[in-house]
Amino acid sequence: MKRLLFVVSSAIILATSAAHAKETLQFNNVFDFKYAKSLQLSENGKILALTATPYRGDVQGQIYSLATNDLLAQVPQGIKPIINKNASWIGFTVKPSLLKSESASKKEKNKLTNSLTLINAKTTKKFEFENVKDFKLSDDGLWLAYRLDEKSDDKKPDNKEKSADKSKDKSAIKADKKDTPYNLVIVKLKDQTSHTLNNILTYGFSHTSEQMLVSKVVKDGVNNQISLIDLANNYKVTPLMSEPGIVASHISWHPEQSSVAFTAGNYINDDKRRREYQLYIWHDTKGELETILTPKENWFIGKTAEINWSDAGERLYFKTRPALAKKIEKKKYKTTEDLIDYATIRDQKGLKIWHNNDAQIKPREQVTWNKDDKNRHFQAVYHLDTQQSIQLATPDMNDINLHKEKHALLGVSNNQHLERIMYEGFFADFYAVDVKTGERKEIISDTRSRPSLSPKGRFAAYFDDGHVHLKNMQTAKLNNLTKGMRSLFSDDRHDYPTEVPGYGFAGWMTDGSAVLVYDKYDIWAFDTNSLKATRLTNGEKTNTRYRVIQLDKTSVGFKKGDTVFVKAINLKDKQTEIAKLNLNENSITKVLEGKSRFDLIKKAKHSDKLLFTQQSYHQFPDIWQTDVSFNHKQQVTHLNPQMTNFDWAQKPELISYKGWDGEDLQGVLIKPATYKKGDKLPIVIYFYRYMSQRMYDFPKMELNHRPNFPMFTSNGYGIFLPDIRFEVGHPGRSSTKTMINATQKLIDLGIADPDKIGLQGHSWAGYQSAFMVTQTDMFKAVVSGAPVSNMTSAYSGIRLKSGLARQFQYETGQSRIGKNLFEAPELYIENSPVFFANKVNTPIMIMFGDKDGAVPWQEGIQYYLALRRAGKDAIFLQYEGEPHHLKKFPNQVDFSIRMMEYFEHHLKGKPAPLWMQQGEAFIEE
Repeated sequence: MKRLLFVVSSAIILATSAAHAKETLQFNNVFDFKYAKSLQLSENGKILALTATPYRGDVQGQIYSLATNDLLAQVPQGIKPIINKNASWIGFTVKPSLLKSESASKKEKNKLTNSLTLINAKTTKKFEFENVKDFKLSDDGLWLAYRLDEKSDDKKPDNKEKSADKSKDKSAIKADKKDTPYNLVIVKLKDQTSHTLNNILTYGFSHTSEQMLVSKVVKDGVNNQISLIDLANNYKVTPLMSEPGIVASHISWHPEQSSVAFTAGNYINDDKRRREYQLYIWHDTKGELETILTPKENWFIGKTAEINWSDAGERLYFKTRPALAKKIEKKKYKTTEDLIDYATIRDQKGLKIWHNNDAQIKPREQVTWNKDDKNRHFQAVYHLDTQQSIQLATPDMNDINLHKEKHALLGVSNNQHLERIMYEGFFADFYAVDVKTGERKEIISDTRSRPSLSPKGRFAAYFDDGHVHLKNMQTAKLNNLTKGMRSLFSDDRHDYPTEVPGYGFAGWMTDGSAVLVYDKYDIWAFDTNSLKATRLTNGEKTNTRYRVIQLDKTSVGFKKGDTVFVKAINLKDKQTEIAKLNLNENSITKVLEGKSRFDLIKKAKHSDKLLFTQQSYHQFPDIWQTDVSFNHKQQVTHLNPQMTNFDWAQKPELISYKGWDGEDLQGVLIKPATYKKGDKLPIVIYFYRYMSQRMYDFPKMELNHRPNFPMFTSNGYGIFLPDIRFEVGHPGRSSTKTMINATQKLIDLGIADPDKIGLQGHSWAGYQSAFMVTQTDMFKAVVSGAPVSNMTSAYSGIRLKSGLARQFQYETGQSRIGKNLFEAPELYIENSPVFFANKVNTPIMIMFGDKDGAVPWQEGIQYYLALRRAGKDAIFLQYEGEPHHLKKFPNQVDFSIRMMEYFEHHLKGKPAPLWMQQGEAFIEE
């Protein structure tokens, strides 16, 4: 009887196990995981719109009611949601399906157009509009405007018209090549009636009235016009400017008045860089067009200069630039004599001259020219009350940290440091700039540390020489705020060959009476008059770091009675919680806590509605909602219910070990779901610098330059993410020693099979992994992405994406040599894997994109050739046309599969695929 009972019990157990058996994750399962992108929360806190974006597949627009958490509507292929101000309408741009895009030829792709789906928030009724270039919704929800993605002058001329058009074209005032006008359709949403305006380039709705401003641009430019459209009066058109070639580049309506600012230029000047635009404000109540003059004589507004009102509309921010030198015209071959004329011939040359007196090397000069300097403008402001324009930035202080609500702004200039940036890293000079007058005062110069400026500019605070300093900007008096304090205000984890930075600033009291400063754990308030320090949090006792969460980007500071949201990170167990800090009582109340990571992501502008995410390795960061009381917390989205189908992993755990110098460090160990105590696992180690803070992070469900963690744990591997620390001058040696200690701890714990441990790292970790195998045979296989292998050659290489010389990276940056190549050539050699390739006994696979803009891909070739010459087991993967991180989907998938196959063979003993055995021959049809 007992035997029968045992058999029955076993059958039940087996049946139960089979019923609960989960699938092993495959690469195509990764494709299906969706993330919430383009999140939009209505200002009243009632509607949430987002795009559910899978790693591979068609996106889906989604709309949720935050009153019920119901999914109100779904929009296939819906992207970039827009909720109008009163939350009555939600619009999605609808792009072509993935299949249509992927299967189209290059010519066919150019003809693909987007559409628009508009959803009524109250009824959830959908309205579809085809061939939509762009669209806008009025704040009051009464109007929609969209441009049809069809050329406005589409009528094709016959042969007779073509010959006539050629003569017309010579006299035509042509728009810039990318300035394509389209027909604008204006829809009255109440009854869906519409009105069309032809040839519209730019347009915008009034925030306070039923009006629009539009810029009409016709083919020959003769009838160009900038007009006011009265929507409530049968679309009455009031021309504000009518002249051949006129165009409005930027339009910005006043937030509280029937006034609109715009910049207008004329295509008669076909040099768009030198074309002058004028700033105007149309005051509808006065019926007058005001011309806003530039603050400086012989300065002008260019085409790319943006305009923005402050929140209440008392200031209009715009940008200007000095007059440009006349364009240099190159000589062309026009006569027989030109063919042998030196000047004409040499004007056809292709040449860049690199000179030792240049402030920047040519690649950097080229990058900054194209990115910033070619169309660089300088911040200015117009004050409506005084009708004064003030120049805030100039070529000698060319950047302003614009905050439209503050009375003083932080000015920045690195002009004096361009040369040394190449080898010492980034430096700048900082100023306090008065928004009312444009007056500037220097805060600190020649520094890496970014200061913080009080809202009205009376005080500035910055970190220097191990302490926080307060500067009175009226008297220039300096005070050391932290001298003699026991708390640590300098970053104790800084292991670079530069001065130690501080932990930063939380902000200011609005009246400038105190500055809030971070130490390692806590937030401190320093009174700007008495200099008294008050600890606002008490994180040091519990090893918890508190940091302010700034959800309102328009806020200028804190007030005494404010309650501030803060993030609380336990530095030992890595839990990330949310708390409220009462600035009146200096008390902390935890509101979101548990063995998870919590992040506040949005607050509604005009309600107490809050959105947050909660995540762990096993919990996807779906969107949750609550209010400022945090009494009721509800999950809104459920984007990946399929997660429960798969063998994911056991709960991550922290493993402690010693760094190269005896420092206590941690790593995150993730075991497969099938792990049983006593099993010895194949382990893949992924690392960079600090990794243990990922303890409660949900793993990224994508395929790229790193292992997909659940893919490996679901297939029987353990994943280990160790913290790595470095010694200046000896980064290779110190990281290797740290890694050996971390790995040995897994072996000592009986978790890792010592014969089945692999390494994978990319970029800086690619370098480390490439170096480590020259020093130890502990690892059975290594996958090294984009590694520097020869610091002596990489030192004088160029980061092609930024144009910077790589020298700073070694002297003061990530590579941590701390000296230049001439001072310490032995350190560059010591830390270069290529010089020790003959000592490598570990199979290694190197991966590079051959358009890498950070690490010269020849560094991978050097290492591969050295390993090949030494007769080592080395494979080199060259992904064509790829930058530092793989961007093309086929390459991401291919590399992920090859990485898995590589580790499957070396760590699990599975047969090597043909490409590992014999490579792949080059064939080009």
